[in-house]
Amino acid sequence: MSSRALSEVFRLERTRNYLQPGDVSAAVRLWKDYVHRPQRELCHDYEWGNVHWYCCGNPFEARVLLDTVMQAISPRSARELRQIISRFDAVWHQPPSPPYDADGG
Repeated sequence: MSSRALSEVFRLERTRNYLQPGDVSAAVRLWKDYVHRPQRELCHDYEWGNVHWYCCGNPFEARVLLDTVMQAISPRSARELRQIISRFDAVWHQPPSPPYDADGG
């Protein structure tokens, strides 16, 4: 992100009572790490939940926070952040790969 966008994010983190310094970068990292997890782990989280979210952060709450931040900053900076997040969203929305090879085995 540009220095202008980063300064907006830093200012937002200092002035909003729902943010702490570093929350936005932590949310980006949490969402990125989550969408790159193996499909079987994602399915397990969906079916059974994930007890580690209590201590380490819920990636879905992080994604919602990123939406909130993108609405609170200028359109130009939001576009930069959206460009980064959209890459991770694209991974999240990819169809799961089949559990078998192309020969049907």
